[in-house]
Amino acid sequence: MAKTSKQQIIAAAEALILAQDNTEISLTQLSTKLGITHGALYKHFPNKQALWTAVAAAWFQEEILNRLSIPQRGSRQERLHAWLWAFVNAKKAAYNSDSKMFTLNTTYIDQNPAALSQVLQGAYAQMNEILGLPAEDYDHAEMILATFAIFTLPNFKSSWNDAEYTDRFEAIWNLIKGGV
Repeated sequence: MAKTSKQQIIAAAEALILAQDNTEISLTQLSTKLGITHGALYKHFPNKQALWTAVAAAWFQEEILNRLSIPQRGSRQERLHAWLWAFVNAKKAAYNSDSKMFTLNTTYIDQNPAALSQVLQGAYAQMNEILGLPAEDYDHAEMILATFAIFTLPNFKSSWNDAEYTDRFEAIWNLIKGGV
C-alpha cells in the first residue's frame, strides 16, 4: 500500500465535503475513501479539529492568498491599502465564483475562532511584510483585519455585492490609515 500524504488527505476531505454538500464528514468516511485505516489519519493529524483546520487553511491558501501579491511600490500605507483591497476582493471573488464551495469551506471556520486565527496566519505574514513587522508578531495585522471584518468574514458575504462596497471600504481605511 502506498503512503498517503497530508495533501492527499486534505484533497480527499475537500472532495467529500463537496460531494456531500456539508462539512459533517466522519474520519471513517475519509479513511474509507482513501483506502487507509482510521488510525492512519492520526499519523498526519493529531485530531479531527486539526484536520478540518488544515482543510480550511488549504482552501484559503489556494483561493485567497495565492491570488495576492505584495505590492512593491509606494509608501507603506499605499501598499497596505492595495493589499487589503486585493484581499477583500479575493474573498468576494471566491464567494461569487463558487458560493457553495465558499460556504462549505467557511462553515467550520465560522464556528471555530481558534481555527480562524490559524487560517489567517498567511495573511498576517503578508501584512507584516508590508508593515515591516516581525513575521511572527501578528497583533497589528490581526487588529487591522478585524477592522475590515465586514469585508472578510463569511457572515457578511450578503453585503459584498452592495453598490456602496467600495465607499465602505474607503471609509474604514480612512479611519485606520493614520495608525498604519
